[in-house]
Amino acid sequence: MKSIIKNIVWLRLAQLKINDYYKLGYFKIPIHLALGHETIAVCVNKIMNKNDHILLSHRNIHYNMMATKKIKLELNEFLLKKNGLANGKLGSMNLSNKDKNIEYSSSILGNNLPVACGVTLGKKIKKTKGITIVVTGDGAIEEGSFYESLLFAKSLNLPLIFLVENNEWSLGTSIKERRCPIDLSKLSKSLGMYYSCLEGNDPYKYIIELNKIKKQSIKNNCPSIIEVKLKTLGYWIKQDEDNPHGRFINYHAGPARELKENDFPLIEKSLYDPIFVIKKYVSKEVLIDLTKNIQKEINREML
Repeated sequence: MKSIIKNIVWLRLAQLKINDYYKLGYFKIPIHLALGHETIAVCVNKIMNKNDHILLSHRNIHYNMMATKKIKLELNEFLLKKNGLANGKLGSMNLSNKDKNIEYSSSILGNNLPVACGVTLGKKIKKTKGITIVVTGDGAIEEGSFYESLLFAKSLNLPLIFLVENNEWSLGTSIKERRCPIDLSKLSKSLGMYYSCLEGNDPYKYIIELNKIKKQSIKNNCPSIIEVKLKTLGYWIKQDEDNPHGRFINYHAGPARELKENDFPLIEKSLYDPIFVIKKYVSKEVLIDLTKNIQKEINREML
């Protein structure tokens, strides 16, 4: 249990360290943080083995960092240094790591979906066991490649999991503002695919469900859709007086400093924030000590 909790806290603190560098203006490339997405990345990493592969989108920092557990490698890559994770050649939005079975990442919306189909088909032809996971979002499922990939995967009976991170936002526009709802459960049913919805950021429930879907998909050679409902920044958002819908705060803006709870008025209680969810598994004192120790580890690595 403690390793899962520790990884979630580590991933949050590591991202905040990256954000500190961002606010100081060190990066020449755009970086999409995944604050609030920590639980799903930790759980996916937990269920993957040597025969499994994952393909990522432009927001891939949480999966890449969990695969290496080395903040310095990621940071140096963002700084385009030769000692970065990909020798400074891939930057952020296209960052992959084949040594850790991260086959591909794409900055092009929806581009990784058909590529994942090809990867999974290749594994099937070679009779390589294991699952393929492709990560996408509520914005990319509006692309034609999403439906085409679902149809392709089902027609060829591919054990491919479409993992949809649904934070209800595409760049800066909410689902309600831009389109009608897409019911992924009904879409899955219409194609004879498995569907599961993960919500609440409970890591132990997530791991059980992910393993269940993984086993079903491999055993029956059937693709699946897993919809993960989450809130980027854990639903800590700042109200914009000129915009009744509100907007996510710009977490890159302003001077680098420690953020405090009262800096962010709550629209809802932060039940979606992974750090708040794990508090039911550890005491406040244990969580504080764990946070301090992880912060020390990160600071030592940064030296």
